[in-house]
Amino acid sequence: MKTPYFLLAIFLLLGYSCKQEIAQKKPPITETVNQEPKADIAYENVLALNPDSSINMIVEISAGTTAKYEMNKKTHQIVMDNIDGQPRYINYLGYPGNYGMIPNTILPKSQGGDGDPLDILLFGVTQPRGSIQRARIVGVMKLLDNKEQDDKILAVPLTKKWSRVNNIDDLDLYFPGARDIVVTFFTNYKAKGEMEFESWGDRKEAMKVMNLAHDYSSSKK
Repeated sequence: MKTPYFLLAIFLLLGYSCKQEIAQKKPPITETVNQEPKADIAYENVLALNPDSSINMIVEISAGTTAKYEMNKKTHQIVMDNIDGQPRYINYLGYPGNYGMIPNTILPKSQGGDGDPLDILLFGVTQPRGSIQRARIVGVMKLLDNKEQDDKILAVPLTKKWSRVNNIDDLDLYFPGARDIVVTFFTNYKAKGEMEFESWGDRKEAMKVMNLAHDYSSSKK
């Protein structure tokens, strides 16, 4: 018996629809730890300050991710942090910005730092881990980590979208709620009560911290 033409047309149409549905399906978004940054980048030679007053930051943790990476002080390469031999992930939402450090900066505890390179959070779209990003400092978030100073420099990309943000107060004007999101994240991504928010500092105060850390680092070379 011959198959009626209209049934054949239906079968062909269903087959095409299934093929299209399969083609449009995307694999689930998962966070992997095997996308290592290039090992041939000499991060220790990256300048902190640029002639146009912008700064350079090295992305250790891409925005939206939870895997905890950091710069190894001895090898100057970005490696995943471990706890008891296991890869470390924060037990919270992904980072609200690209998190990393400003190269060739050290602020000792005697000057209000923690003895490490300055921590920095860069707003904007996700950037690759290990990448070097030019940015404009707009402020500083003062935090205590187990009662020890653990401040975070806040910065924005040098793009048109962020061109009007030159100080911490501009975030409230052009990106309402951004500061609240950042405080909520950093006071909750560790154990409850471990991180405490103290206050905000404007661009002038943040740049003062930046220059102190840069000068101190330079004096140690």
